[in-house]
Parts: sequence; C-alpha cells; structure tokens
Amino acid sequence: MKATSFLLTGVAVSALLLGCNQKKETNQTADTVTTADTSLTLPAPYATESAKNFSNVIGWPDGKMPQAPAGFTVTEFARDLVNPRWIYVASNGDIFVAEANTEPKGVKDEVVNTVTGKSKSQRTAASANRITLFRDTNKDGKPDQREVFLTGLNQPFGMLVLGNSFYVANTDALMRYDYKPGQTKLTTPGQKILNLPAGGYNNHWTRNLLSSPDGKKIYISVGSASNVGEHGPKEEARRANILEINPDGTGERIYASGLRNPVGMDWQPTTNVLYTAVNERDELGDNLVPDYLTSVKEGGFYGWPYSYYGQNADPRRKGERPDLVQKAIIPDVPLGSHTASLGLAFYPEGGNGASSFPAHYQNGAFIGQHGSWNRTQLSGYKVVFVPFRNGKPGTPEDFLTGFLAGNNKDAYGRPVGVVKSPDGALLVADDVAGRIWRVTASN
Repeated sequence: MKATSFLLTGVAVSALLLGCNQKKETNQTADTVTTADTSLTLPAPYATESAKNFSNVIGWPDGKMPQAPAGFTVTEFARDLVNPRWIYVASNGDIFVAEANTEPKGVKDEVVNTVTGKSKSQRTAASANRITLFRDTNKDGKPDQREVFLTGLNQPFGMLVLGNSFYVANTDALMRYDYKPGQTKLTTPGQKILNLPAGGYNNHWTRNLLSSPDGKKIYISVGSASNVGEHGPKEEARRANILEINPDGTGERIYASGLRNPVGMDWQPTTNVLYTAVNERDELGDNLVPDYLTSVKEGGFYGWPYSYYGQNADPRRKGERPDLVQKAIIPDVPLGSHTASLGLAFYPEGGNGASSFPAHYQNGAFIGQHGSWNRTQLSGYKVVFVPFRNGKPGTPEDFLTGFLAGNNKDAYGRPVGVVKSPDGALLVADDVAGRIWRVTASN
C-alpha cells in the first residue's frame, strides 16, 4: 500500500525568519485528544505568545556530568568530538559516531541558535562531516581504539551495515561502501545509490537509516523543508516522510507520511512494530505542539502540515485538505512541546552484558531530547524513557537529566542519539559538548 503523498494548497504563511505575525485566534477553546492510554488536553493555538528563548551552551565544568536515577552510574565514554549527533553499533561491537553540524550558510543568527543551541561565539564551527570508529578491545567499558573511519561526507547522520555494505545517509544522498567487519577505515570510494532532498527551514537535514528485521528493506527518515508548509509543495517533495527502499536503492515508496521531522527509528523488540520519534511544529505557543513517540503504520498519515496530534487542524492551514485531516493518526505517546525529541533506541532484553539494565527498562524506549527554543521555559534537554508492557507504551519518565543549569538560559550540553552498547550500557551523544556519555546499571 502506497502512503498518501504530500500536497499543499492555499496561501503560504510567513517563514520563521519573519516571526509569527499572523492574527491570533482568541475564540478557540482547548482541545482534548485521546491517546493510546490517556486523554491529553491541549491548549488552543496561540494561548500563549510564540517565544524565542535560545539556550546558551556553556559546556560541562570539570567534574560535572549528567545525572541518572539511583542505581545507575554515568561516566564519560569519549570527548573531543565535533558535534557527535548519532551512534551506530555494528554486530561485531564496533561503535560508529557521525560527527556533523548544521551549516546555516547565511541564515539569521537566531535560527542558527535554534538548530545548534550554541552561543554566538560558538557558531562558526564547520561541520566535521566524518564518521569516527571506537573499539573497546579489552571490554572494560572504555574505548582503547579510536579511528577516523570515513571523511569527505555531506552532513552524515544515519549509518547501517548490511552484509558487506556500509551505508551512510548524507543530507542529500544515500551512500553505499564496500565493507568488511573489523575494518578501521573505509578505503574504496562509495556509490551514491539514492538522491535525497536537502535544504529547507530549520535545517531538517538529518537522514536516519534503519533496516527491516530481515534485512530486505531500508527505511529512511526525511524531515520537512519548513515549519508548516509555508514554502510551498515543491519544497516538500519526498519530505516529512519515512521512505522505504531496497538495499540497492531501487523500489522507493513512501512508507508513512505527515511526519514533520521523524528522526529516530527502531523496532519494538517484542512486537517488531516500527516506531519513530517526531519533532513537531513551532509557533503555536508554549504548549503546542507535543513532540511524540509513535508506532508507524504502513501507509499511515500523521497530520503534517494540515493537523497536529491527530485531527486538530492547524490554523495556518485551516480548511485545506479536510480529507487528509480526517485520516490523520493520533500518535501513541506525547513527549512534551518543543522538546526536540530526536534520538530513539529500544533496549532489548537478554544478553549477558555486565551493565545490563533492570527488567523495568527492558524492551522500553530511550529518547534523546535535544531541547527547545520556542518555549518560555526551556524544555527537553534530557533523555526520557518510555516503558513498554505487553507491547504497549506507558508514561514517559525522566532518565538522564542535568543538562540545564537551572537559570532558564544556560545548558551544559544537548543529548541527541542514544543506543545500547554491546555490554548493556546506554551511550548518549551530547553533540554541542562534543562528548559521548555512558550510563551503566549498578548490578
């Protein structure tokens, strides 16, 4: 079944750089939507003004690090990386880190800050555009080998090993390289097997990769080119979707659509259902719209840009495509508004890792929240955990916190990618701090 393609009609609204200058609707009431487990009450659009509250990343003072719940220990796995955004663990235990950054290319400073979370003095660093390999040969939880695995990329993010191929999702193309497990550097030129749409608002440049459990398909997450479709339909071709292809790049189809910025993807271990973490739209107020974790239905449409969190019509696209609004699927788990929920990794049970987490965390989902800019009080800037029981998600819980200094201004770091390491620890990429954190259970 082919998913609904993206279509737009009507007059475009102002772009982010011009701010939210639309007439505010004052006669709307709060909306109540039903989620998988609870009833979620949402405020009316524009119940509060659209805020611009950019965090100032100050870095981690010596001896300070994120905080995990009792029974867990946080240590530093790696440092001196340049915007480590995503982590991939190969079947042989090698850990790959994609180092890449937003490249604003003349975008206004405040939008740069929106994306990177960096203070003005920090915004000049170019994207490293490389993948770094870490290997823990003596199994002590610390990498004793670090190699530059691949360079010359274009804002790389998702990585994937299938057979003798190493895949990299650049912002504008899917690349495939010859690969043998254990290689510390790729030595042969890569092959572009698929062009991907690039550019756009807020630099939704990340392209993530996930294979089907049987390895016969590859899924690619592609965020929108705009906040709410204000640049027109041509800019949104093949975007705000999860795409499905064959491993050779052929057979592309839209697997699911209406997902503003799906980044993290993973399979729920007990059900083999695909889930994604979605970064939702801005400029409707402090508490709209919640980012979310959701199961992904083949052919499903999730509302963007016409509606949010199910069938709640966005006032900026009101009256457009009522047919699609009626079809919009309600997500499973709200994760808070403007949290920038990006990272996603399930924690499968089993394995003999010395640092394996307790039963409460097994088969549940960890989500890296990069943090807000469009909210009066900063939100996100942490890793949350969603427990699963009998294949169904529960209520999110704070797991890794302490990234904010507490003054609603300064941040020590910003988490993005999360992954379970071979020994059972959780690795967390802190991109603006240039570090990878390691969380272990005290067994």
